[in-house]
Amino acid sequence: MSTLTAEPLLFDVPTPVERLLHLAGQYTRHNDALDLHLRAATEPEPQAHTASAQRLAADTRMAVRAINDQRLYESTELAETVVQLKQLAFLSAASADHGVQVARELTALAPETAVGCAVSLAAETRRRRGASAIAPDVRLTSDQRSALAQIASGHVVASSSLGREFTRSRDPKVLMSTLRTLESKGLAERTPNSALPAYHGGPPQDRVRLTPAGITVLASGIGPPAAGPDTALGATARPIPATSQAATRSR
Repeated sequence: MSTLTAEPLLFDVPTPVERLLHLAGQYTRHNDALDLHLRAATEPEPQAHTASAQRLAADTRMAVRAINDQRLYESTELAETVVQLKQLAFLSAASADHGVQVARELTALAPETAVGCAVSLAAETRRRRGASAIAPDVRLTSDQRSALAQIASGHVVASSSLGREFTRSRDPKVLMSTLRTLESKGLAERTPNSALPAYHGGPPQDRVRLTPAGITVLASGIGPPAAGPDTALGATARPIPATSQAATRSR
């Protein structure tokens, strides 16, 4: 079984918020690979994930430095965001010293935590600098923006059965029609056979991921929930426990 390798940066990340959204995608890829290793018929190599985990820890610390380089005024919200990312870097580095099962548990909440930190950072940046969200070139509905955040958090997979395609996600449900629209706009894409099967013994599912353009569009409007049907999408950051149970597969 080959050793996991962390994905390099796919594009030049211009802002810390986009960096965090990209980081969430990297953690999702890492977790998916661990899931497939654990589900494989052969015993996973004890250190198969080490290089990937160490790279993710380094990338997370780089994200913290990028935030500090903004030199935003100190605030409780900003401090908590930085602390959560430092916790994430610590857990990722620590996972390299454990077997695959424990390593998977330690990074289980990493993707949604990174997205939550992106939300907090975007809101804090706008508040401190008095800037509003930059309107993206692509017009999206609230459902499509919600789907982008679900995808960024690693909650969406796609598969097919008897010639019919369908998606699995957490609430709010991401419909296949919504996914196809995002794909047609170049904002989302599928990585074939990269996520756990929908049932034991079934084929791997396709992980849905944001493209670089999708990351940019989501970053342009991400923020705390607000009133109105087409407002910027929000998510909630939460502290990472020292240990965590493996993420529940998207329904």
